[in-house]
Amino acid sequence: MLAQVLRRLALLVAAPLLLILAAPAQAVTSLPPVTPAPAPPAPTPPPPAPAPPAAVAPARLMSEVVTMTNQQRHANGCRLLTVSHDLTLASVRQSLYMARTGLFTHVWRDGSTFVTRAHAAGYRQPSGENIAWGYQTAADVMAAWMASPHHRENILNCGAHSIGTGVVYAANGIPYYTEVFGWD
Repeated sequence: MLAQVLRRLALLVAAPLLLILAAPAQAVTSLPPVTPAPAPPAPTPPPPAPAPPAAVAPARLMSEVVTMTNQQRHANGCRLLTVSHDLTLASVRQSLYMARTGLFTHVWRDGSTFVTRAHAAGYRQPSGENIAWGYQTAADVMAAWMASPHHRENILNCGAHSIGTGVVYAANGIPYYTEVFGWD
């Protein structure tokens, strides 16, 4: 055992010396120095591109969608919806899924629907789901939903009592919207 320790110690001491001795020799050249040609003038950079419109915070868009949905319901004789934490969670998850995958769909690849997602979030009686993508403002997405018979039907379903909304921006800046309605 002592012999092994001494061998290892000898290798540790000798290693730096071996690295120095094994280093390549310095090459000596006697070439005359080369004078570099003058550099061409740097090209003028193009003017900066116009800034994209500032993205609205998702929480603000979510709040505006709830407000505008309730305004439409009130104007059409329905009671106002209350915000459900569970439906909001299900909505944000749906928007996140669409933003991450780029798939605009009510049904995920695993087969889950707004009903199974709402149940997973803890909400027992979901009634409908609206999704959209690409709209820069809550007013624009609401106008599109109100112009679509099925989306309008979800918004103006007077039997619904709860809502959750979700807005998530994809990596490319495109917003994905979801609103889920519930009977409770």
